[in-house]
Amino acid sequence: MHDFKSNPQFQNLAGKRVLVTGGAGFIGSNLCEALLDLGAEVVCLDNFATGHRYNIEEFLANARFTLIEGDIRNLETCQNACKGVDFVLHEAALGSVPRSINDPITSNEVNISGFLNMLVAARDNGVKRFIYAASSSTYGDSTELPKVEERIGRPLSPYAITKYVNELYADVFYKTYGLDTIGLRYFNVFGRRQDPNGAYAAVIPLFIKKLMNYESPMINGDGSYSRDFTYIDNVILMNMLCLTNENQEALNQVYNTAAGERTTLLELVELLKKYLSELDPKIEEVEIKFGPERKGDIPHSLAEIEKAKNLLKYNAEPAFSKGILRTIYWFYEKNLSI
Repeated sequence: MHDFKSNPQFQNLAGKRVLVTGGAGFIGSNLCEALLDLGAEVVCLDNFATGHRYNIEEFLANARFTLIEGDIRNLETCQNACKGVDFVLHEAALGSVPRSINDPITSNEVNISGFLNMLVAARDNGVKRFIYAASSSTYGDSTELPKVEERIGRPLSPYAITKYVNELYADVFYKTYGLDTIGLRYFNVFGRRQDPNGAYAAVIPLFIKKLMNYESPMINGDGSYSRDFTYIDNVILMNMLCLTNENQEALNQVYNTAAGERTTLLELVELLKKYLSELDPKIEEVEIKFGPERKGDIPHSLAEIEKAKNLLKYNAEPAFSKGILRTIYWFYEKNLSI
């Protein structure tokens, strides 16, 4: 993990109480770890629908870590979780475009009703700042590249609708109640602790799992679709910058959270094969398969990150290829059941 303690700005988080919703998930657990390392008190709220206890097991013995098992669809749970909290990092959501297409009602309940519950609880408990996971899916059918925060298209999935509604609600809560909010439009985040299992596993851990098991990864489409794959440390960095930034102009904004570089799915698989083959030569022989395109998928995704650079002093590091290498080593070292 990146040494966030070396940044003097982040040392201001020592002693602060931060609620991380979805704290047992992939991104949430990494945020919990970084905050604990910086000396913050961390409250983790999770119902373990998609998060895992093993992600936070090492934190349970830390006196500055509190686990609340509960659901953001319950307002009372949200109110209790927000008591005495300085900041909220809201990561809890039902991710995945295909999941939302298969079950739009549950995605709506969690991602919109749950989000509204958290805003109300943060407002009622005097939370200073509410930072939430937005999504690059909000750009919808916009063909413009790179994606600029102020220009979006029409959503292509129920999931994309829910994440856009989050942005609208956050803006209204600032204007109506004075709750400072920041939305982070995550672009295809990957890295340590990402779950390679299940029907809605993200592409990078899924492909790593397949290749390590000598199974053919399946690319949806011809492999020309591209993504701005973003390593987890850059996501943590953005969250920490949002927590500690004292520039009023930087608040109540939405930011692309990305690396600012584009990789096709075919390039991704070839890079994974290259690095994995250095650890296990047999992987070089694994064939790549191609299947039908997925409904609701955006063809190309590339973020403009100038706004984050200018207002938050964000600098994406490490690059995609280095992040991939670190992720592969993490899977090997952990020897996960993949």
